[in-house]
Amino acid sequence: MNPAGAAAPDQSKGTLRVVQLYPRDMNIYGDWGNALVLKRRIAWHGYTPELLEYNVGDPFPEGVDIIVGGGGQDSGQLVIQDDLQARAGVLTDLAEDGTPMLLICGLYQLFGRFFKTRTGAVIPGIGVLDVETHGGDERLIGNVKVASPEFGEVLGYENHSGQTTLGSGVRPLGTTAKGTGNNSNDGHEGARYRNIVASYLHGSLLPKNPAIADFLIRTAAERRFGSFIPGNPDDSFAVLAREHAARRPR
Repeated sequence: MNPAGAAAPDQSKGTLRVVQLYPRDMNIYGDWGNALVLKRRIAWHGYTPELLEYNVGDPFPEGVDIIVGGGGQDSGQLVIQDDLQARAGVLTDLAEDGTPMLLICGLYQLFGRFFKTRTGAVIPGIGVLDVETHGGDERLIGNVKVASPEFGEVLGYENHSGQTTLGSGVRPLGTTAKGTGNNSNDGHEGARYRNIVASYLHGSLLPKNPAIADFLIRTAAERRFGSFIPGNPDDSFAVLAREHAARRPR
């Protein structure tokens, strides 16, 4: 029996290819869950998901429809930085062409201009996002609510010491109703640029925020097939998770 809302294999509306960036080194807070949610929801919408990993030294996949990237410690960012720089051209081209991407925490930072650690070391980013990050002594930890003009109330959990500021080339994902977000000062969380959603929110993010998952899927389907035909996803667990998360204290 197929999961609720999923089409039978011979009724697939087409294949969508999801590539997770550096899951070996950038998956410290369960961000793998974002890729799993996309895989399940793609199937619920009647398409065939193909989930691939890209790690340091791998050949970069072709025909990418969605890119997902997670968070990692400073040491993980150091491991991937040379490979990420080597892939800057292809990733920039995909971003500028409108490929939907979800970038969490560490890869949010490294898709920016640079991350300067609290010891003064500078890890260059690839400059897709007009943001910069400075490591600080304060660690920003706890549950977060974000008011997003696109996605409604976004819920997640932050755990970072990086202080990220947005340049004029991006807009925030939303404003924090609870929690800190990008930095200790401006009340913004995350960044939006073209079809990129960048955020500090773990938890994982997508299980509690299906509207963001469906944005990525819809955008990918429209780019690949010219239109998106939605299915009937089972959001019952997402609704329960959101209700529970919304009640939790900071």
